[in-house]
Amino acid sequence: MIEIDETSDLVAPLVIAAFEGWNDAADAASSVIDHLVEVWNARVVGTVDPEDFYDFQVNRPAVTTDDNGHRKIIWPTTQIAIASPPDLDRDVILIRGIEPSMRWRQFCAELLAVCDELGGELVVTLGALLADTPHTRPIPVSGTATEPELVDRLKLEPSTYEGPTGIVGVFQDACVRLDVPAVSYWAAVPHYVAQPPCPKATLALLGQLENLLEVSIPLLDLAEDARAWERGVDELAEEDEDIAEYVRSLEETRDTADLPEASGEAIAREFERYLKRRGDEPEPGPGPA
Repeated sequence: MIEIDETSDLVAPLVIAAFEGWNDAADAASSVIDHLVEVWNARVVGTVDPEDFYDFQVNRPAVTTDDNGHRKIIWPTTQIAIASPPDLDRDVILIRGIEPSMRWRQFCAELLAVCDELGGELVVTLGALLADTPHTRPIPVSGTATEPELVDRLKLEPSTYEGPTGIVGVFQDACVRLDVPAVSYWAAVPHYVAQPPCPKATLALLGQLENLLEVSIPLLDLAEDARAWERGVDELAEEDEDIAEYVRSLEETRDTADLPEASGEAIAREFERYLKRRGDEPEPGPGPA
């Protein structure tokens, strides 16, 4: 069982979880949790015992030196942290870990038991996958939910995926079995730049969380990092005509597919959501042409 440090009662806590590994192309999803821990000043309150879930020949421990010069071992694990964002009227439970090597059902059961103990009301899982998408366009983010009410309210699509799954899919299924409302967002990372980091994909996932929470999340240097990442990939593509041609073909495919969504109504809806997150109201006007 996971032991939790003493905490005061949390206010309608939301759970946000991401795991390194198969579910986390370019570390885009786990980087969201790292970012939220920093900007929301989160406090770690619990740690999964790695002995029960990890193969240390796959996820090796690391040797480091502390501030006093003492050598110590850092074991791969999953941590639970708590944050109280200043602009949010609820607390947040952040789960950041590594896809386990074994005992997945027990792993999910223990994490969800902690969420229940802390009063978690909604679980949001984050993932990232490699896809045929151009780096020069907005990163696509798909979303699913476990309950019809959430699907309707968040304008999501029921998942139709069939095939291999990772710990995020198993965690989502465990939520269904325990009747815990859950949402999952997945960012599509350009497969030809799969190496981490991918700040543009992390930024896209944060945007979905802003829409869900209806608050503005501090971005720090992330937006500039995303622009620098895109410029770097542009430079790499310019050096290889085959890659450049491939990117152009992806752009044409993406632009053609996006045409129906590029309507004035769609743009206006997105702008209204942007203003709402920042506490503003759009000026009345004639509407999109």
